[in-house]
Amino acid sequence: MRHRKKKGKLGRPSSHREALLSNLAVAFINHGRITTTVAKTKALRPVVEKLITLGKKQDINARRQAAAILRDKDAVKKLFAELGPKFDGRNGGYTRIMRLGTRAGDGAPMAIIEMVS
Repeated sequence: MRHRKKKGKLGRPSSHREALLSNLAVAFINHGRITTTVAKTKALRPVVEKLITLGKKQDINARRQAAAILRDKDAVKKLFAELGPKFDGRNGGYTRIMRLGTRAGDGAPMAIIEMVS
């Protein structure tokens, strides 16, 4: 039984999936909004929400935990300098997913994930 096993595999081995989500999270933090497939946005949302919650804590341990996931110094700096204080008064729900339709090449369902202002 697969009860409560929400995380999708995205058709990749675990190391590739972890790297993909890390790279998507870095792009999302740097740009504030990215366009990708619906499955990837649904997998990315919990990762980014947890990172923003770490950014709100403003301590060295949270910074190290975020750096272990992101592996990009500039994204970690932006997370703790801008995004953490921006969402300080908000208890979760930092992102929004909006569906776009299908991709022309292969018909994959596309979506935008963006920061809630």
